[in-house]
Amino acid sequence: MDNAAPLMLFNSLTRTLEPFAPIHEGEARVYSCGPTVYNYQHIGNMRAYIFADTLGRTLSFKGYKLTHVINITDVGHLTSDADAGDDKMEKAAAAQGKSAWDIARYYQEVFEADLARLNIRKPAHPRATEYVEAMIEWARAIAPKHCYELESGLYFDTSTVADYGRLARSATEEGERRIESVEGKRHAADFAIWRKTPPGENRQMEWDSPWGRGAPGWHLECSVMSEALLGQPFDIHTGGIDHREIHHPNEIAQNQAHGCGTDSGARIWMHNNFLIDRRGKMSKSSGEFLTLQALVDRGFHPLAYRLMCLQAHYRSELEFSWDNLAAAFTRLKRLVMGVARLRDLNVAQKGPILEHVTIDDRFDASISADLNTPEALLVLELALVSTTADRERQISLVQRLDSVLGLNLLTLERTHLRIRPKYAQITETEIEALLAERKVARAAKDFAASDRIRDQLAACNVEVMDGDPLGWDWRLEI
Repeated sequence: MDNAAPLMLFNSLTRTLEPFAPIHEGEARVYSCGPTVYNYQHIGNMRAYIFADTLGRTLSFKGYKLTHVINITDVGHLTSDADAGDDKMEKAAAAQGKSAWDIARYYQEVFEADLARLNIRKPAHPRATEYVEAMIEWARAIAPKHCYELESGLYFDTSTVADYGRLARSATEEGERRIESVEGKRHAADFAIWRKTPPGENRQMEWDSPWGRGAPGWHLECSVMSEALLGQPFDIHTGGIDHREIHHPNEIAQNQAHGCGTDSGARIWMHNNFLIDRRGKMSKSSGEFLTLQALVDRGFHPLAYRLMCLQAHYRSELEFSWDNLAAAFTRLKRLVMGVARLRDLNVAQKGPILEHVTIDDRFDASISADLNTPEALLVLELALVSTTADRERQISLVQRLDSVLGLNLLTLERTHLRIRPKYAQITETEIEALLAERKVARAAKDFAASDRIRDQLAACNVEVMDGDPLGWDWRLEI
């Protein structure tokens, strides 16, 4: 685009919008904090990856060659940001009677399958266990000036780097409440670089190091892996807003200690906000959380959840409810049907007459304004209904806009959006047969038979949608 808008991104480090200026001309290098694969990822976790994918797609749309890394934490870290407590991988392995390695492999596969179902482009997925030796060398390099050893392991002294915690913009008061006290720590915010295996314990995931047999601290892996794969400094580091308070400040401290000086390792730090349900922030700590599969089991297509996330700005809290998801699903159906109408050359378009370049520029302006996906969706809908004599060009334009939003509109078919809920008492074939029978009854004005069939379907949680403007004949609800 000749008049492309500058890409403006909100930098959590400066709390300002900044123009994206790549370190390497024509390239964009992005690192996103990945999952700890000890359990299923809940849909709040998946919001972070939808956001990161939208960022990556936007960078590609703007013409940059993208390198995107999402690490896989397959070596256990603790059950919170604490430096004490249970190891997540070991705890899951004991509970399920499997090896920690099998646990990690299984949940990584599930995570990657969820990424695919959400149409998230597959980034590089390096595993933390592949970089343990590099982590030991990194720790060895920074230990003399920045670390001290306790009985429980090697700890980073946060007073040895300039302006620790500036990303969180706090005196670590909130962060300190999330960190358990460890005897001997010099400062409450100090964190583990290497955790020794406690005496008398045998862990499945442990390595020899200069500080004893044990495992690396959680924060260390991201510093080591981002530098190894992207170099330092690199362009953008993303994660959930909860990482802004402890995990990412600790990464920055490690980066500074390892040679970044007053730099942070990444030029821009970006954070998506929480997904909220009516019980509060969604998390795995309570043991009750929604997975993507749970949405599918209720009859929702995974891309309805992606659309629901895109309807809110990534820096805004997003409330999850089944009604909100249903509304997003309806909107997705409208988009799919809009594409279907475009493909039918016999159907006349009725809508505003707009030049393709106007729509393209409006979309570019929206997505360039710190990924304003709510506005970008409106422009996409405008592209679907605008009047044009060149239908193929219009379809190409919709495909171009959808390359950023990732809703797969040129591939999705109406039949793909009919997902039978897991606990449905009736099959789709049976539904269609009853609806055909009901159609015959209505044509014969046998309304008693028509109502009887409708009631029969209602008893199986099938809502007959007579007169639905979308043209959907029925909906299954559980």
